[in-house]
Amino acid sequence: MLRLKRLAVLILVAFFVITGLTFWALRVSGAETIGVNPPPPRSEAKLEVLSTNSDPAVNITPGSFDAKWLARTAARTDIPVRALRAYAAAAGLANAASPTCGIGWNTVAAIGFVESAHGTYGGGSLTPAGQASRPIVGPSLNGEGFAAIPDTDDGVLDGDAIWDHAVGPMQFIPTTWQMAGRDGNGDGESDPLNIDDAALSAASYLCVGGRDLTTARGWTDAVYSYNQSDSYVDHVREQATAYAAQAGSSR
Repeated sequence: MLRLKRLAVLILVAFFVITGLTFWALRVSGAETIGVNPPPPRSEAKLEVLSTNSDPAVNITPGSFDAKWLARTAARTDIPVRALRAYAAAAGLANAASPTCGIGWNTVAAIGFVESAHGTYGGGSLTPAGQASRPIVGPSLNGEGFAAIPDTDDGVLDGDAIWDHAVGPMQFIPTTWQMAGRDGNGDGESDPLNIDDAALSAASYLCVGGRDLTTARGWTDAVYSYNQSDSYVDHVREQATAYAAQAGSSR
């Protein structure tokens, strides 16, 4: 009888141990997918065909997009035409440089909306050349409600020689701009206050490292690297999905 009781206790203990390990394993495997939702649909721009002998896919510039597509999509999405043109060119150029990326212009546009309302934050606008009409400078990164990042550029970009600030329509901090800044308009300079430069820099940054933004993990990791906030990722996903729905087919 005593042996039977001991055996029953051992069986009961084993049951609880196995059950606990099962729940633990399920929690661990589930944790890997928390916050990883499907990426937004990828929207593509319609390029202008300049001649019967040209291939628009290899000539992606801010001015190579179909004018009717630009006007129609800007009206449907409420994105300024000048900004939309930059986002579409940025996505095209980033995908040409990193063919595995698969970034849509709507993702670049969603970041532009969240960061600066497409360069209109504070009542500003974009000039025909793509410049922000007034400086777009984020809060001081002094550790009070934000990360503490002491000045890294002597205040050249943000006007503050003590603390860094994010700048421009895509809100790059100086250290990131030094690493990721690109010349998107071909003028030989990279300027975070220019929408062409800033959009291409953002798209290239999201595509870095061979990411595949057509996958849930690839898209989420890319946007999270841009701003390490779950709510930020959700906001960008919602906006990018809305832009894709509003724009409809690129054809």
